[in-house]
Amino acid sequence: MVYLHEIETETHLRINENDPVSFSQAVSCYNSEKWLNAIKEEINFMKHNCVWDLVELSKNCKRVGCKWVFKTKHDSHDNLERYKARLVAKGFTQKDDIDYKETFLLVSRNDYFRVTMALVVHYDLELHQM
Repeated sequence: MVYLHEIETETHLRINENDPVSFSQAVSCYNSEKWLNAIKEEINFMKHNCVWDLVELSKNCKRVGCKWVFKTKHDSHDNLERYKARLVAKGFTQKDDIDYKETFLLVSRNDYFRVTMALVVHYDLELHQM
């Protein structure tokens, strides 16, 4: 099941040259209304899930920029399924032990899942999903 998902995901990672690479391109192209709707959908999703807290930036903190990433999603028959926009942080601008001390993963990689499952089976543990 895990391998099937990985193969399925790889086929959908094709790069479309027509996808905008910047916010200005997205709002000035012929299908800008669809990209703007995708942006609104992403912002509403982040608000609904309380993704961020608005805080005062202290003087010794470095601001992390962000960028919009745009992608058209296609079904298995290569028909256009939807327009997707994601707001991503430019974390590469930070330096370890200067700008941050801790890191965390939003999603787990398949390797971590497999190791966790192996430990659960080996030690006869119960696994609860959160």
